[in-house]
Amino acid sequence: MIPVDDPERRARLVLSSIGEPGDPRLLSLVAEIGPVAVLEALREQSAYGELRDSLAERLATCRPGDVLAGAARRGIRFVVPGDPEWPESLADLASVPLLHQRGGVPLGLWVRGPLRLDEVAGGVAVVGSRSATGYGGRVAGDLGAALADSGRAVISGAAFGIDQSAHRGALAVRGPTVAVLACGADRAYPLAHAQLLALIAEEGLVVSEAAPGCAPTRVRFLARNRLIAALARGTVVVEAAARSGALNTANWADSLGRSVMGVPGPVTSAASQGVHHLIRARNALLVTGPADVLEAVSSAGENTVDQFSGPTHPRDALSIEHRQVLDAVPVGRPATVQQVARAAGTSIRSATQALEVLRGAELVAEVGDRWRLTPARE
Repeated sequence: MIPVDDPERRARLVLSSIGEPGDPRLLSLVAEIGPVAVLEALREQSAYGELRDSLAERLATCRPGDVLAGAARRGIRFVVPGDPEWPESLADLASVPLLHQRGGVPLGLWVRGPLRLDEVAGGVAVVGSRSATGYGGRVAGDLGAALADSGRAVISGAAFGIDQSAHRGALAVRGPTVAVLACGADRAYPLAHAQLLALIAEEGLVVSEAAPGCAPTRVRFLARNRLIAALARGTVVVEAAARSGALNTANWADSLGRSVMGVPGPVTSAASQGVHHLIRARNALLVTGPADVLEAVSSAGENTVDQFSGPTHPRDALSIEHRQVLDAVPVGRPATVQQVARAAGTSIRSATQALEVLRGAELVAEVGDRWRLTPARE
Protein backbone atom coordinates (compact mmCIF):
# COMPACT_ATOMS: atom_id res chain seq x y z
CA MET A 1 0.00 0.00 0.00
CA ILE A 2 1.25 3.52 -0.87
CA PRO A 3 2.60 5.31 2.25
CA VAL A 4 0.34 7.89 3.87
CA ASP A 5 2.87 10.63 3.16
CA ASP A 6 2.72 9.95 -0.58
CA PRO A 7 1.40 13.21 -2.13
CA GLU A 8 -1.16 11.53 -4.39
CA ARG A 9 -2.55 9.30 -1.63
CA ARG A 10 -2.75 12.24 0.75
CA ALA A 11 -4.51 14.37 -1.86
CA ARG A 12 -7.01 11.59 -2.59
CA LEU A 13 -7.65 11.17 1.11
CA VAL A 14 -8.36 14.88 1.58
CA LEU A 15 -10.57 15.12 -1.50
CA SER A 16 -12.43 11.98 -0.43
CA SER A 17 -13.02 13.51 2.99
CA ILE A 18 -14.35 16.85 1.68
CA GLY A 19 -16.05 15.86 -1.58
CA GLU A 20 -19.36 14.16 -2.25
CA PRO A 21 -19.27 10.57 -3.52
CA GLY A 22 -19.69 10.41 -7.28
CA ASP A 23 -19.55 14.20 -7.78
CA PRO A 24 -18.63 14.44 -11.49
CA ARG A 25 -17.22 17.95 -11.11
CA LEU A 26 -14.52 16.74 -8.75
CA LEU A 27 -13.89 13.31 -10.23
CA SER A 28 -13.57 14.58 -13.80
CA LEU A 29 -10.98 17.14 -12.66
CA VAL A 30 -8.99 14.47 -10.84
CA ALA A 31 -9.09 12.27 -13.93
CA GLU A 32 -7.89 15.18 -16.07
CA ILE A 33 -5.08 16.77 -14.03
CA GLY A 34 -4.61 14.51 -11.03
CA PRO A 35 -5.57 14.80 -7.35
CA VAL A 36 -2.51 16.78 -6.25
CA ALA A 37 -3.10 19.58 -8.76
CA VAL A 38 -6.81 19.75 -7.94
CA LEU A 39 -6.15 19.99 -4.20
CA GLU A 40 -3.50 22.69 -4.68
CA ALA A 41 -5.85 24.76 -6.82
CA LEU A 42 -8.64 24.46 -4.26
CA ARG A 43 -6.31 25.52 -1.46
CA GLU A 44 -4.95 28.48 -3.43
CA GLN A 45 -8.49 29.47 -4.46
CA SER A 46 -7.16 29.94 -7.96
CA ALA A 47 -9.82 28.09 -9.92
CA TYR A 48 -13.04 26.03 -9.85
CA GLY A 49 -15.08 28.75 -8.15
CA GLU A 50 -18.38 26.92 -7.66
CA LEU A 51 -16.75 23.65 -6.63
CA ARG A 52 -14.19 25.50 -4.46
CA ASP A 53 -16.90 27.42 -2.64
CA SER A 54 -18.91 24.29 -1.90
CA LEU A 55 -15.85 22.53 -0.44
CA ALA A 56 -14.17 25.49 1.30
CA GLU A 57 -15.51 24.91 4.79
CA ARG A 58 -14.77 21.18 4.76
CA LEU A 59 -11.30 21.81 3.33
CA ALA A 60 -10.44 24.32 6.06
CA THR A 61 -11.20 21.82 8.82
CA CYS A 62 -9.90 18.60 7.22
CA ARG A 63 -7.06 16.91 9.07
CA PRO A 64 -6.00 13.96 6.89
CA GLY A 65 -3.73 12.44 9.52
CA ASP A 66 -6.55 12.42 12.05
CA VAL A 67 -8.97 10.96 9.50
CA LEU A 68 -6.63 8.13 8.63
CA ALA A 69 -5.73 7.42 12.26
CA GLY A 70 -9.40 7.34 13.25
CA ALA A 71 -10.16 4.97 10.39
CA ALA A 72 -7.29 2.68 11.38
CA ARG A 73 -8.62 2.45 14.93
CA ARG A 74 -11.88 1.12 13.47
CA GLY A 75 -10.09 -1.35 11.23
CA ILE A 76 -10.76 0.67 8.08
CA ARG A 77 -8.15 1.07 5.34
CA PHE A 78 -8.15 3.57 2.48
CA VAL A 79 -7.60 1.86 -0.88
CA VAL A 80 -6.76 3.97 -3.95
CA PRO A 81 -5.95 3.36 -7.62
CA GLY A 82 -2.48 1.87 -7.83
CA ASP A 83 -2.83 -0.20 -4.66
CA PRO A 84 -2.44 -3.96 -5.20
CA GLU A 85 -6.04 -4.64 -4.18
CA TRP A 86 -7.64 -1.86 -6.25
CA PRO A 87 -10.16 -3.53 -8.63
CA GLU A 88 -9.49 -2.86 -12.30
CA SER A 89 -13.23 -3.12 -13.00
CA LEU A 90 -13.81 0.30 -11.41
CA ALA A 91 -11.96 1.93 -14.31
CA ASP A 92 -15.00 1.21 -16.49
CA LEU A 93 -16.85 3.97 -14.64
CA ALA A 94 -14.74 6.54 -16.50
CA SER A 95 -16.37 5.77 -19.83
CA VAL A 96 -20.10 5.60 -19.04
CA PRO A 97 -22.66 8.44 -18.94
CA LEU A 98 -23.75 10.04 -15.68
CA LEU A 99 -26.94 8.89 -13.98
CA HIS A 100 -28.74 11.38 -11.75
CA GLN A 101 -25.67 13.61 -12.00
CA ARG A 102 -23.49 10.99 -10.35
CA GLY A 103 -20.64 9.04 -11.88
CA GLY A 104 -16.91 8.67 -12.34
CA VAL A 105 -14.14 6.54 -10.87
CA PRO A 106 -13.99 6.98 -7.08
CA LEU A 107 -11.02 8.78 -5.54
CA GLY A 108 -10.57 5.83 -3.24
CA LEU A 109 -12.59 3.40 -1.18
CA TRP A 110 -12.77 2.97 2.59
CA VAL A 111 -12.66 -0.74 3.26
CA ARG A 112 -13.25 -2.77 6.42
CA GLY A 113 -12.78 -6.53 6.51
CA PRO A 114 -10.29 -9.34 5.91
CA LEU A 115 -10.84 -9.97 2.19
CA ARG A 116 -8.99 -8.27 -0.65
CA LEU A 117 -11.10 -5.88 -2.68
CA ASP A 118 -9.74 -7.09 -6.01
CA GLU A 119 -10.53 -10.70 -5.14
CA VAL A 120 -14.23 -10.06 -4.50
CA ALA A 121 -14.62 -7.92 -7.61
CA GLY A 122 -16.20 -10.02 -10.29
CA GLY A 123 -18.80 -11.36 -7.89
CA VAL A 124 -22.54 -11.05 -8.36
CA ALA A 125 -24.70 -8.18 -7.13
CA VAL A 126 -28.03 -9.30 -5.67
CA VAL A 127 -30.32 -6.32 -5.11
CA GLY A 128 -33.99 -5.56 -4.77
CA SER A 129 -36.81 -4.12 -2.76
CA ARG A 130 -36.51 -3.11 0.88
CA SER A 131 -40.13 -4.24 1.28
CA ALA A 132 -39.44 -7.77 0.12
CA THR A 133 -42.11 -10.43 0.11
CA GLY A 134 -41.53 -13.82 1.66
CA TYR A 135 -41.02 -15.20 -1.83
CA GLY A 136 -38.39 -12.56 -2.65
CA GLY A 137 -36.55 -13.09 0.62
CA ARG A 138 -36.33 -16.84 0.07
CA VAL A 139 -35.10 -16.44 -3.50
CA ALA A 140 -32.46 -13.86 -2.48
CA GLY A 141 -31.26 -16.03 0.40
CA ASP A 142 -30.99 -19.11 -1.81
CA LEU A 143 -29.12 -17.13 -4.46
CA GLY A 144 -26.75 -15.67 -1.88
CA ALA A 145 -25.95 -19.08 -0.42
CA ALA A 146 -25.47 -20.85 -3.75
CA LEU A 147 -23.40 -18.10 -5.36
CA ALA A 148 -21.15 -17.71 -2.31
CA ASP A 149 -20.78 -21.49 -2.04
CA SER A 150 -19.56 -21.49 -5.65
CA GLY A 151 -16.87 -18.96 -4.72
CA ARG A 152 -18.59 -15.87 -6.15
CA ALA A 153 -18.75 -12.92 -3.78
CA VAL A 154 -22.30 -11.71 -3.13
CA ILE A 155 -22.35 -7.91 -3.40
CA SER A 156 -25.24 -5.83 -2.07
CA GLY A 157 -26.12 -2.76 -0.03
CA ALA A 158 -27.02 -4.17 3.43
CA ALA A 159 -30.50 -2.64 3.25
CA PHE A 160 -33.66 -4.26 4.55
CA GLY A 161 -35.37 -6.86 2.39
CA ILE A 162 -33.56 -8.43 -0.54
CA ASP A 163 -30.11 -7.06 0.39
CA GLN A 164 -30.06 -8.52 3.88
CA SER A 165 -31.41 -11.87 2.67
CA ALA A 166 -28.64 -12.13 0.05
CA HIS A 167 -25.95 -11.25 2.62
CA ARG A 168 -27.33 -13.70 5.17
CA GLY A 169 -27.47 -16.46 2.56
CA ALA A 170 -23.78 -15.96 1.80
CA LEU A 171 -22.83 -15.80 5.47
CA ALA A 172 -24.79 -18.99 6.19
CA VAL A 173 -22.35 -20.96 4.01
CA ARG A 174 -19.33 -18.95 5.23
CA GLY A 175 -18.93 -17.56 1.72
CA PRO A 176 -17.67 -14.12 0.62
CA THR A 177 -20.04 -11.16 0.75
CA VAL A 178 -19.55 -7.41 0.34
CA ALA A 179 -21.75 -4.63 1.74
CA VAL A 180 -21.37 -1.34 -0.15
CA LEU A 181 -22.69 1.52 1.98
CA ALA A 182 -23.94 5.05 1.30
CA CYS A 183 -22.49 6.19 4.64
CA GLY A 184 -19.09 5.79 6.26
CA ALA A 185 -17.79 2.25 6.59
CA ASP A 186 -17.73 2.80 10.37
CA ARG A 187 -21.48 3.40 10.60
CA ALA A 188 -24.32 0.90 10.75
CA TYR A 189 -27.11 1.82 8.39
CA PRO A 190 -29.78 0.84 8.90
CA LEU A 191 -29.09 0.74 12.63
CA ALA A 192 -31.03 -2.50 12.96
CA HIS A 193 -28.34 -4.14 10.81
CA ALA A 194 -25.46 -3.30 13.14
CA GLN A 195 -24.94 -6.96 13.98
CA LEU A 196 -25.18 -8.02 10.33
CA LEU A 197 -22.64 -5.41 9.26
CA ALA A 198 -20.30 -6.39 12.09
CA LEU A 199 -20.43 -10.00 10.90
CA ILE A 200 -19.82 -8.97 7.28
CA ALA A 201 -16.82 -6.92 8.44
CA GLU A 202 -15.45 -10.00 10.24
CA GLU A 203 -15.85 -12.42 7.34
CA GLY A 204 -16.27 -10.31 4.21
CA LEU A 205 -15.97 -6.62 3.36
CA VAL A 206 -17.77 -3.40 4.20
CA VAL A 207 -16.98 -0.77 1.57
CA SER A 208 -17.82 2.91 1.15
CA GLU A 209 -16.79 5.80 -1.07
CA ALA A 210 -17.81 8.17 1.74
CA ALA A 211 -15.25 8.93 4.42
CA PRO A 212 -15.71 7.51 7.92
CA GLY A 213 -18.34 9.34 9.92
CA CYS A 214 -20.40 10.38 6.89
CA ALA A 215 -24.17 9.98 7.15
CA PRO A 216 -26.29 8.39 4.41
CA THR A 217 -28.18 10.72 2.04
CA ARG A 218 -30.35 10.05 -0.97
CA VAL A 219 -27.67 11.30 -3.37
CA ARG A 220 -25.07 9.10 -1.73
CA PHE A 221 -27.28 6.07 -2.30
CA LEU A 222 -27.42 6.92 -6.00
CA ALA A 223 -23.62 7.23 -6.08
CA ARG A 224 -23.24 3.99 -4.11
CA ASN A 225 -25.28 2.02 -6.64
CA ARG A 226 -22.72 2.55 -9.39
CA LEU A 227 -20.06 0.91 -7.20
CA ILE A 228 -22.21 -2.16 -6.60
CA ALA A 229 -22.69 -2.53 -10.36
CA ALA A 230 -19.03 -1.84 -11.20
CA LEU A 231 -17.62 -4.28 -8.64
CA ALA A 232 -19.87 -7.08 -9.88
CA ARG A 233 -19.72 -9.05 -13.08
CA GLY A 234 -23.50 -9.15 -13.17
CA THR A 235 -26.48 -7.76 -11.26
CA VAL A 236 -29.56 -9.77 -10.29
CA VAL A 237 -32.72 -7.86 -9.37
CA VAL A 238 -34.90 -10.16 -7.29
CA GLU A 239 -37.80 -7.84 -6.52
CA ALA A 240 -38.28 -4.18 -7.44
CA ALA A 241 -41.37 -2.02 -7.64
CA ALA A 242 -41.92 0.42 -10.49
CA ARG A 243 -39.81 3.00 -8.62
CA SER A 244 -36.91 1.29 -6.90
CA GLY A 245 -33.27 2.01 -6.16
CA ALA A 246 -32.47 -1.48 -7.38
CA LEU A 247 -33.45 -0.39 -10.88
CA ASN A 248 -30.84 2.37 -10.63
CA THR A 249 -28.21 -0.29 -9.92
CA ALA A 250 -29.48 -2.30 -12.90
CA ASN A 251 -29.20 0.80 -15.12
CA TRP A 252 -25.58 1.25 -14.03
CA ALA A 253 -24.84 -2.41 -14.75
CA ASP A 254 -26.39 -2.06 -18.21
CA SER A 255 -24.32 1.06 -18.96
CA LEU A 256 -21.18 -0.75 -17.85
CA GLY A 257 -21.89 -3.68 -20.13
CA ARG A 258 -22.42 -6.07 -17.24
CA SER A 259 -25.05 -8.81 -17.23
CA VAL A 260 -28.44 -7.62 -15.96
CA MET A 261 -30.73 -10.36 -14.68
CA GLY A 262 -34.22 -10.41 -13.23
CA VAL A 263 -36.08 -12.98 -11.17
CA PRO A 264 -39.75 -13.07 -12.22
CA GLY A 265 -42.45 -12.81 -9.59
CA PRO A 266 -46.23 -13.22 -9.63
CA VAL A 267 -47.79 -11.02 -12.33
CA THR A 268 -50.13 -9.62 -9.67
CA SER A 269 -47.28 -8.54 -7.37
CA ALA A 270 -46.44 -4.83 -7.24
CA ALA A 271 -43.07 -5.82 -5.77
CA SER A 272 -42.09 -7.39 -9.11
CA GLN A 273 -43.38 -4.76 -11.55
CA GLY A 274 -39.95 -3.19 -11.96
CA VAL A 275 -38.31 -6.58 -12.57
CA HIS A 276 -40.88 -7.51 -15.19
CA HIS A 277 -40.25 -4.18 -16.93
CA LEU A 278 -36.50 -4.91 -16.99
CA ILE A 279 -37.13 -8.28 -18.59
CA ARG A 280 -39.77 -7.07 -21.04
CA ALA A 281 -38.46 -3.68 -22.11
CA ARG A 282 -34.78 -3.60 -21.13
CA ASN A 283 -33.80 -7.10 -22.25
CA ALA A 284 -32.72 -8.27 -18.82
CA LEU A 285 -32.04 -11.98 -18.69
CA LEU A 286 -34.76 -13.95 -16.93
CA VAL A 287 -33.21 -16.17 -14.28
CA THR A 288 -34.90 -18.63 -11.98
CA GLY A 289 -32.03 -19.91 -9.88
CA PRO A 290 -28.29 -19.91 -9.16
CA ALA A 291 -27.45 -22.09 -12.18
CA ASP A 292 -28.89 -19.48 -14.55
CA VAL A 293 -26.95 -16.70 -12.83
CA LEU A 294 -23.64 -18.58 -12.83
CA GLU A 295 -24.00 -19.35 -16.53
CA ALA A 296 -24.61 -15.65 -17.26
CA VAL A 297 -21.52 -14.39 -15.41
CA SER A 298 -19.12 -17.19 -16.37
CA SER A 299 -16.84 -17.48 -19.37
CA ALA A 300 -18.15 -19.29 -22.43
CA GLY A 301 -18.41 -23.01 -21.82
CA GLU A 302 -18.32 -22.72 -18.03
CA ASN A 303 -21.31 -23.46 -15.76
CA THR A 304 -23.56 -24.11 -18.73
CA VAL A 305 -27.15 -25.01 -17.95
CA ASP A 306 -28.55 -28.17 -19.50
CA GLN A 307 -31.04 -27.56 -22.29
CA PHE A 308 -34.53 -27.39 -20.88
CA SER A 309 -36.75 -30.40 -21.45
CA GLY A 310 -39.65 -32.04 -19.71
CA PRO A 311 -39.44 -35.43 -18.00
CA THR A 312 -38.51 -38.27 -20.36
CA HIS A 313 -40.85 -41.17 -21.12
CA PRO A 314 -40.05 -44.53 -22.74
CA ARG A 315 -42.43 -43.68 -25.61
CA ASP A 316 -40.13 -40.76 -26.56
CA ALA A 317 -37.74 -43.26 -28.22
CA LEU A 318 -40.47 -44.96 -30.26
CA SER A 319 -41.02 -44.44 -33.96
CA ILE A 320 -44.25 -42.80 -35.07
CA GLU A 321 -45.59 -46.18 -36.26
CA HIS A 322 -44.90 -47.83 -32.89
CA ARG A 323 -46.53 -44.90 -31.04
CA GLN A 324 -49.54 -45.31 -33.27
CA VAL A 325 -49.86 -48.97 -32.31
CA LEU A 326 -49.28 -48.20 -28.63
CA ASP A 327 -52.12 -45.68 -28.67
CA ALA A 328 -54.39 -48.40 -30.07
CA VAL A 329 -53.71 -50.88 -27.24
CA PRO A 330 -56.55 -50.71 -24.68
CA VAL A 331 -56.08 -49.89 -21.02
CA GLY A 332 -58.74 -52.25 -19.70
CA ARG A 333 -60.10 -55.19 -21.65
CA PRO A 334 -57.29 -56.83 -23.74
CA ALA A 335 -57.60 -56.73 -27.54
CA THR A 336 -56.54 -59.10 -30.29
CA VAL A 337 -53.82 -58.22 -32.79
CA GLN A 338 -56.55 -57.76 -35.42
CA GLN A 339 -58.40 -55.27 -33.19
CA VAL A 340 -55.22 -53.34 -32.42
CA ALA A 341 -54.25 -53.22 -36.13
CA ARG A 342 -57.72 -51.95 -37.07
CA ALA A 343 -57.67 -49.26 -34.37
CA ALA A 344 -54.13 -48.19 -35.34
CA GLY A 345 -54.93 -48.15 -39.07
CA THR A 346 -52.08 -50.52 -39.96
CA SER A 347 -51.61 -54.10 -41.19
CA ILE A 348 -51.76 -57.10 -38.90
CA ARG A 349 -48.11 -57.86 -39.71
CA SER A 350 -46.97 -54.35 -38.80
CA ALA A 351 -49.08 -54.41 -35.63
CA THR A 352 -47.55 -57.75 -34.59
CA GLN A 353 -44.00 -56.46 -35.10
CA ALA A 354 -44.78 -53.28 -33.22
CA LEU A 355 -46.33 -55.15 -30.30
CA GLU A 356 -43.18 -57.26 -29.91
CA VAL A 357 -41.08 -54.07 -29.71
CA LEU A 358 -43.51 -52.53 -27.21
CA ARG A 359 -43.42 -55.66 -25.08
CA GLY A 360 -39.60 -55.48 -25.00
CA ALA A 361 -39.95 -51.91 -23.72
CA GLU A 362 -42.40 -53.16 -21.06
CA LEU A 363 -45.11 -50.88 -22.39
CA VAL A 364 -47.58 -53.66 -23.25
CA ALA A 365 -48.25 -57.15 -21.95
CA GLU A 366 -49.69 -60.22 -23.70
CA VAL A 367 -52.68 -61.83 -22.01
CA GLY A 368 -53.35 -65.14 -23.75
CA ASP A 369 -53.71 -64.19 -27.41
CA ARG A 370 -54.64 -60.60 -26.58
CA TRP A 371 -52.80 -57.37 -25.64
CA ARG A 372 -53.17 -54.60 -23.13
CA LEU A 373 -51.05 -51.82 -21.64
CA THR A 374 -48.85 -52.77 -18.71
CA PRO A 375 -50.17 -51.59 -15.34
CA ALA A 376 -47.36 -49.00 -14.99
CA ARG A 377 -48.36 -47.43 -18.34
CA GLU A 378 -52.09 -47.26 -17.77
